[in-house]
Amino acid sequence: MDAVKDKGAEETGWGSFDLTGGTRKPQADEPATPGKNYITPSGLERLKDEHRFLLARERPAVTEVVAWAASNGDRSENADYQYGKRRLRQIDGRIRFLTKRIEAEEVVDPEAPRAGRAATRTFFGATVRYANAAGVSRVVSIVGTDEVDLNRNHISWVSPLGRALMKSAAGDKVVLQLPGGKQHLTVLEVCYERISVEPFREPPGSEASAKRFTRRR
Repeated sequence: MDAVKDKGAEETGWGSFDLTGGTRKPQADEPATPGKNYITPSGLERLKDEHRFLLARERPAVTEVVAWAASNGDRSENADYQYGKRRLRQIDGRIRFLTKRIEAEEVVDPEAPRAGRAATRTFFGATVRYANAAGVSRVVSIVGTDEVDLNRNHISWVSPLGRALMKSAAGDKVVLQLPGGKQHLTVLEVCYERISVEPFREPPGSEASAKRFTRRR
């Protein structure tokens, strides 16, 4: 069982190390997107920035550490070597994952002109204001599985709420199916505007950052 878990961590790069710089792992209720990977322009840019960082900066930096550790003697007892090799496997897994996601991308620009029902109904890229049965309103933007950010109210188009809102228009009543029961929601407004995805930032604990800091010293 542990071997299966380790393999899964390597394939996605989601292991003990935070190599994603804020790119989040899909939640349990968000299955892997079949076929095309719907994504906003800024979301795609973030994936590409992380891919470039891992490939051009982080992997070479970790490889250098592994080579140095290997030159220090018995590899089986060398913690630096074992640690570095594990990080390389995770980085390579994350690079493979990002490569597949980028290759499958289908960019949908929320700001692109829309006509007819596409301009007034909820589809990918929509920003929706809705209210629950108690009259409490909330605004969410519907994005891809690689862009979910609950702090910004960005939800996945395949999440339960995203599916419930899909194709709805202002004035429609929808039912949100949850494990604890149903919630009845009223759609108040649907619009299409820029969705700002948090950009990729180089993780402060990365090997590339450590090397740069050492050089400056």
